[in-house]
Amino acid sequence: MNNVAILHLKIFISALFTCFAMPASAQSSSAQSTDQDSTIVYPASYFTEFFPVSANDMLNRIPGISLALRGGQGGRGLGAGEGEVLIDGQRITGKNNEGRDQLSRISADQVDYIEIIRGTSEELDIRSGGQVVNIVLLDTALRSSTTIELRTDRIQDGTLDSGGQFSVAGRDGIFNYILNLEADPGYRYWESKEFTYDNSDNLLETQKQESSRDETEYSTNMNIGFDLKKSVLQFSGLYEDNGKSPTEREREFFDFTTNEFSKQSEEQNRTQKNWEVGGDYEYETNSRAKYRILFIANDRKFTYDSTRYDLINDQQKPNLFLDRTGRDRERIVRTSYTTRFNASQGIELGIEGAQTIRDSTLKMGLDVPGTTIKEFANLVPVSVDNSTSTVEEIRYEPFTVHNWQINDRMSLESRVLYEASTIKQSGDVQNKREFSFIKPKLDYRYDITQSLQLRFEIEKDISQLSFSDFSASIDSGDEDKNTQAGNPEIVQEKIWRYDLNLEYRLPNDIGVLNSQLYYRDVRDHIDRVDVSTSPDNLQSARGNIGDGKYYGVNFDISTKLDPINIRNALFTTRLRVRDSEFTDPFLGVKRRRRGNGRWGINMGFRHDITSQQLTYGLNYSNDSNDGEGRKEFDIDDIEERIQQPSLSAYIEKKAFGNFTFRFESRNLTRNQWCRLRTRYSGRISEGNIKEIEDYCSSNGMELALRVRTTF
Repeated sequence: MNNVAILHLKIFISALFTCFAMPASAQSSSAQSTDQDSTIVYPASYFTEFFPVSANDMLNRIPGISLALRGGQGGRGLGAGEGEVLIDGQRITGKNNEGRDQLSRISADQVDYIEIIRGTSEELDIRSGGQVVNIVLLDTALRSSTTIELRTDRIQDGTLDSGGQFSVAGRDGIFNYILNLEADPGYRYWESKEFTYDNSDNLLETQKQESSRDETEYSTNMNIGFDLKKSVLQFSGLYEDNGKSPTEREREFFDFTTNEFSKQSEEQNRTQKNWEVGGDYEYETNSRAKYRILFIANDRKFTYDSTRYDLINDQQKPNLFLDRTGRDRERIVRTSYTTRFNASQGIELGIEGAQTIRDSTLKMGLDVPGTTIKEFANLVPVSVDNSTSTVEEIRYEPFTVHNWQINDRMSLESRVLYEASTIKQSGDVQNKREFSFIKPKLDYRYDITQSLQLRFEIEKDISQLSFSDFSASIDSGDEDKNTQAGNPEIVQEKIWRYDLNLEYRLPNDIGVLNSQLYYRDVRDHIDRVDVSTSPDNLQSARGNIGDGKYYGVNFDISTKLDPINIRNALFTTRLRVRDSEFTDPFLGVKRRRRGNGRWGINMGFRHDITSQQLTYGLNYSNDSNDGEGRKEFDIDDIEERIQQPSLSAYIEKKAFGNFTFRFESRNLTRNQWCRLRTRYSGRISEGNIKEIEDYCSSNGMELALRVRTTF
């Protein structure tokens, strides 16, 4: 661990000591703990002085909320109820349109109370290795609210990009609803410079690049539900359209070996449209057993085309054309039955079935001898191996989840999930494979006291394969490599996860301290592998490099600063220390996992000046750039990635009745993302360095103004 990491660790330990040494706050907290499962309840009155507009504003005032909203597992399917957010005890039906997305669309005046559920139960519609947040709305027959937000972003090049959203949420008898329309601005501008050296550090070439992307995502989504006497019926829908998102690049080169100056330009166009529909029905019997069935169907279409030109006498001469199209479809059905054996034990039995399909094509044109075609930017079409592909997976997952409340302080959740799937690839490559796995999990929780909880979790996890790895794709990160090869033989990564978590909630709701120790035993780790067809055509693709491990410890502090006379201020920090060990397939040496630096830190500070209805805050993040942990090894190059610290700030003011004005500043330090790439003549194992590229890019400081109102 370097000196910077040691300094951060000292700061963390000092803060930890300060928190334990804090006297109890004189402020009376209205947060409450339940008697049996250590659930923390925050009534709406807890947030009154903070002038919240939405449910999301309320959550941001809760100490330690980041521990509960750390993010669930993504991927295909739903799994056995994984997640983190409930609304009125119900999971929102959807994947791209899930519960957490709805929090900014629910007005604060509709919330009755918020629960932080730290225990496990078969009655929960979702499960998490940590905590679950339940937003409980007012139990009234009629309520409604409308939220309008307008925003304008100012980008580094002076461009102003505007957007906004309109949301309606409420209840009318047994009918509840959330409707939302949004235009999300996504204009980006960044500048980069690159210096190329030979293996004797002689400067060969310089490159300067300016890039801009104009994008706005338009979306609409809805969630509607019917609360019947013994059942709940819900439907959800989502539609998103990014339109045509053009990217323009201008490059200037100076070659020191020939003393020549040259220019290039590049035009890219991206489109993406996707929709999703879902529904679920839950019925509760007289014995309080529950039967549930849900379905989700989604469809995403995307296109990408790029034409690169040499600029000669102000005339564009094309030298590269790339065109990629694709479509992802998914259909999921999941059903389960939940019942209790007795007062302390319950079980859930269920099965999930899913069909997932990806269609993809890749076309390339080059400035080589042959017949040019207009559709290929007046270049010659060039064949790309494994460029047309359809991958389909049919998967079934029966599962059993058993919950046992051992006593008032201990609980154990055990799960067994069996996964059986068939993956078939057609097109340029014909391949069919069948897989089956047993995935057990144990989640033990012990409330040592009402404030101190120990969690221990063991789980066997099977990674989901990315279908984009099966066929050829565009290499957007390397201008000297136009495409990347696919690998039809890649298999799933198998991971045994071990987690030990200790959480302490400070007296009087002052804050939360948390530590997590984790270890991962990995089989068939996925990284870059050699798929070359000949020594003259070196190629790599994502594949399985063998077994390995990674492990580490995370420390979290989230504490109010009232005891040091900074009332209504919240300080949070997370320190991550980690290591890993895998065998590199190109060099045969031990190295760390790709992108796995030694340490990382995130810090946040927010202060509510309630007398002025004003809030301001800062967020800081930094990761180690310690050599090997930031290196990425490929067949003929090694990349070392260097990320500078990031700092952002905001100030928010409520005024003119129910209007909230928020001014944000991102990347205050104008940090850069840098990459040191060493290219080799032949394989990196041969050690013949061809050139070294020193590249840095920055999008500069970005500003944003948001105005929200609710009525």
